[in-house]
Amino acid sequence: MESDATHYVKARWTSKAIYVDLLIMIRTRRASGQTLNLLRSLMDEPRKWHHGYELSKATELLSGTLYPILMRLSDRGFLEHKWLPSQEAGRPPRHVYRLTGKGVAHAKEQFALSDEVGAVSKPSLSRA
Repeated sequence: MESDATHYVKARWTSKAIYVDLLIMIRTRRASGQTLNLLRSLMDEPRKWHHGYELSKATELLSGTLYPILMRLSDRGFLEHKWLPSQEAGRPPRHVYRLTGKGVAHAKEQFALSDEVGAVSKPSLSRA
């Protein structure tokens, strides 16, 4: 049986009465629990710019988990990012993030996939 996330393509190669049936499986990648937590936090206000520290507090993800996820989502076009100058004198600029339209669609798709399998996103285990 085929699931919604898996598609099979059947190809037939013939050569002198010999044929080969190939099944090519195309998989949809499911997000980790940490990524789902981050996407949920961003989806609360998808057009708002979020600071990494704010996201870390909201998701309880440590920086070693949070920032690689933010970079991966940004590299795939799901997040916009920019530097904002600090409003306090002498403080460095801050990196901020927000979902793109493609990112909102990706988040909804990932939530649907996690609901299909009954996955529950949990805070990072590294906080234990």
